[in-house]
Amino acid sequence: MIFQIKRNDELYAIIVRAGFSEPGIHFFTENDLSQQLAFMKHPAGKKIQPHIHNSVAREVYYTQEVLLIRSGKLRVDFFDEDQIYFESYLLGANDVILLIKGGHGFEVLEELEMFEVKQGPYAGDQDKTRFSSDIRTINMKA
Repeated sequence: MIFQIKRNDELYAIIVRAGFSEPGIHFFTENDLSQQLAFMKHPAGKKIQPHIHNSVAREVYYTQEVLLIRSGKLRVDFFDEDQIYFESYLLGANDVILLIKGGHGFEVLEELEMFEVKQGPYAGDQDKTRFSSDIRTINMKA
């Protein structure tokens, strides 16, 4: 249900499949990541104490993004920092992925609806480096 995409012991992404459901609060990320991902399941009547998030200075060096697939199918291709392809995963309805580092590309396999959440503000052309890839053999994982 939970997949950690790694290359050379470096965490590139976390996939949480649609069927994941455990009671309580489950963080999938370590505290040092600039984007945090958690799942929460609480019974009716559970109270979450009101709170305010404090102003805390943070340094963000790389954009990390979360994709929530509402419907359709999406293939995610992963690339290392040298733009070398290493594997792909198929995402479907209600799957969630946190893209942490490295490169990634996508192919929509069925009409797709998805949400994207990432840090801002958006820096335009400074925000990403696009590159070409000629993937000849897809190394598809679960």
